[in-house]
This record gives sequence, structure tokens and C-alpha cells, in this order.
Amino acid sequence: MSCEAHLGPCGLFTRPALSGISRTHFGELLEGLAPRWQAARESALHERRGGDRRRAAGDGPKQRMVFVDRLLVTLVHLRLGIPHAALAELYGVDRSIVSGAIREVRPLLATRGFAVPDRPGVRLRTLEDLFAYADAEGVDLRIDGTEVQVRRPRAHRPGRQAFVSGKKKQNTIKTTTFNDPQGRTLFSGVVRPGRMHDRTAVRTEGIAEQFHRHPRVKAEVDEGYRGLANEFPGQVNAPPKKPKDDAPLGEQHAWREQRRRQSSARIGVEHTNAEYKQWRPLQPFTGRREIYAETHLAASALVSDRSARRVTRRKSSTELVLAQ
Repeated sequence: MSCEAHLGPCGLFTRPALSGISRTHFGELLEGLAPRWQAARESALHERRGGDRRRAAGDGPKQRMVFVDRLLVTLVHLRLGIPHAALAELYGVDRSIVSGAIREVRPLLATRGFAVPDRPGVRLRTLEDLFAYADAEGVDLRIDGTEVQVRRPRAHRPGRQAFVSGKKKQNTIKTTTFNDPQGRTLFSGVVRPGRMHDRTAVRTEGIAEQFHRHPRVKAEVDEGYRGLANEFPGQVNAPPKKPKDDAPLGEQHAWREQRRRQSSARIGVEHTNAEYKQWRPLQPFTGRREIYAETHLAASALVSDRSARRVTRRKSSTELVLAQ
């Protein structure tokens, strides 16, 4: 019986308002992830047994949740943050079964990579893939960082201050998002503690190195990446510096117009960061910090699937505005 044929949790959770994706998108995920999940499960069973199975296929204990249900509870948990115990009650199973299902499926979603517009089947999984794609296709990148509040580490634990953000004055984890000029997600990652500044992440996570390797790639950034713009003046464009207070009025108007044009060119990446935080676990993240990167990659990859299907012809306004 199909999920839509009854009113149980399976049929309910396939609704986009709960799973966060369309039924068509869910069918594609199911088709792509089911073989990977089955292969991982057989590998784990083989290692546990220490050899090949001794019973015929289909014998032995039956699964309480098939893969379609495991995928659905993972999507609903990622979208709405419903506790494992509540999902277990809906399915009539023990909480540990739901927790195990999410632990199995979430890595599969996180390692899928990011969809590429107009390139079905092509996915970007690393910074190297991203910059190689941007170089080959002539895509100008939009780069921006975002941070999500996380649980504070226990007292007297080493590295406790590493997560304290100087901007938010909270314990956070930061990520970096890369978009194309049409506001479609190409990559999101570069996960680091909240105390690390964007300029430091540029060097430690390999972003600057990729600009060295791909001198034709250009990007729009905000003020936090001023150092990157100074190092690559022909590739990275940051907001213009504000003139002095006693500067001529015409110079101040020119600065406002240049800043408006630069902001208009990079506003799409701000919208993307806001779209990530529509997924409940990312606003703020209440789980263990060790699994934040995996959770963020799983949610942002699903966002990229949706944005890659979006055909946007709008271009950022670059018209000059007469200053009175």
C-alpha cells in the first residue's frame, strides 16, 4: 500500500508543509538514497556477523520501520524539529528505533552534495568542485557567512570560549554560503566555531587558496571579507569604503549609489541564509554540537535541490540614479 493510500503518519508526512519538500522531490530522494541505505545496512550486518548471512533473504526479525518511513521521519525532524519521542508515538514504535533511523539517514542526506542549476545529476561536494564549476561556467559567486546559536559547553571544559561569538555575544557555530547571481545555492559549509572571524576562516578553510588556483573566478562579498577583497582586488568585490564626513556632497552620493549596487548584487546570498533557518533545528540548534555540520549540510542540500529548479531571469539593477 502506498503512503498516500491511508491517513497514517506515512501519508501525512509526505505533505510539503511537514517534510519541507514536494512529493516529486521526495520520490527522487527515495530512489537515490534507498540503494545506498541498503548497501550500508548489509555492510554493517556483514561486519556484525563476521561473514555472509546464514539465513535466506527475508528470514529473521522484521524491520519495524521500512526505509520510506525512516526517510520521512528524518525529513520531518529536520524541517520541524519534532522530538524523536513524539515521532515514535505517531508510528507506534520505540523511541530508539526513530533515533536510529535518523542517525542512519541524516548522513546520507548530508553527503549528497549541492545541486547545480541546469545540470541534472551533477552535484558539488567540496570547495574544489565549487570553484572548478565557477571557473568552467563563468559563474560569479556571492559569498556570505552566517551563524547559529548552539548549546554552551560545560564549565571548565577545554576550548569552552571557542564558540563565543564576538558579534552575537552567544555560543554559535558559523558557516559560509556560496550562491550564483540568481540566488541559487551552490555550496554551504566551511563550518567553524563562532569565535573564528570570517577573515580567519578564509585562510584556514582554503577559500583564499581556491582564488589563487582559479584567477578567473569573481565574487561579491560583504564587509566581513574585506581582507579577501584587498588580497584579490581583481576578483573579489567588497562594499566601497565610506568617505569622510567632510567629503564633498557628490562624493557621498556616489558612495551611496555604489554601495546600493553592490548590495543589490549580493542580496541573494542573504536570502539563502534566511531560507536555511526556516528549518527548525537551525534556529537555534539544540542538539549536540558534534552533529551540527551534518545537520546543516543535510538541510542546505535540500534547499539547493529546490533552488536549482528555480529559473530566475531577474538581474540586479545597475542603473545610475541621479542625485539631487
